[in-house]
Amino acid sequence: MIKVETLRCFATVATTGNLADAAPRLGRTQSAVSMTLKRLEEHLGQRLFENERKNRLTPLGQDIFHLAQQQLRQYEQTVEAIEAAARAPHGVLRLAAIPSAAGLIFPHAIEALTARHQSLGVELRDMDTGMVIEAMVQGRADLGVVSGAPILNGITQVPLFHDSYGLLCRSDHPLAKQGTAPTFEQVFATRFVRNALFSQIQAAQVQAALPQAQVTVHNTHSLLAMVRAGPWTTILPETVARAMSGDLAFLPIAGLKEKRTVSMLTSSRTRFPELVKTFSEILIEDLRTRHPDLVAGV
Repeated sequence: MIKVETLRCFATVATTGNLADAAPRLGRTQSAVSMTLKRLEEHLGQRLFENERKNRLTPLGQDIFHLAQQQLRQYEQTVEAIEAAARAPHGVLRLAAIPSAAGLIFPHAIEALTARHQSLGVELRDMDTGMVIEAMVQGRADLGVVSGAPILNGITQVPLFHDSYGLLCRSDHPLAKQGTAPTFEQVFATRFVRNALFSQIQAAQVQAALPQAQVTVHNTHSLLAMVRAGPWTTILPETVARAMSGDLAFLPIAGLKEKRTVSMLTSSRTRFPELVKTFSEILIEDLRTRHPDLVAGV
């Protein structure tokens, strides 16, 4: 059996590329680290490193490195969850959400829930839609918020709100100053950055432009930094723009009527069904109170 510490040892050496740097990180001697790697290779019956310097992985080593990183992340999350549960006598409610929703709809709802249940712990992670769905399916989240309206076995999906897509650019960008909604032609004539949310738009003009985008940025914070830094533009939902400072402009695009649906996911396998029910009700009521324009028509 391969132990977690063995995987940690291998992953650390693979990351640093040598025993000398890996050993202090692991709190072990170089000879002990070397022996652990030797035993792992003997157990597998194949080499994981191309040479004794440990600076190049074999094809098998590359595969195991990726798997080890996944396993170590899951192990660390499990340890965090155990420690959080020990600190919170009434347990921990685990939430996962896309970044735009995490900042827009959770703060006041979490405040209201924790005021009612002062011994309850709440853990919120912001992820992309695919990772939220994975966390829900694997039972690592009790409630999730995603883009779209996925149909998943054992998971209830409720639409929370719809928001429009538009162009995001600097406030001093020529398109922000022209006084009229930019056209698709004008948008894609700029230095355009593709992102995962933009890729969900089904409009023919957008789908045709996808292969032409030279730069793709997946992280929302990095994407906003790109737009702030220069002439870059991108397309994002309006709720992302609501959290921005005044140096960026959000513009409707002529002919783009499509909207994004943001949905709430709850699992029938949650440990705290009553808490999830209470929190979902708080969440929906808070949305109706603070953002009535978003929930209209849902």
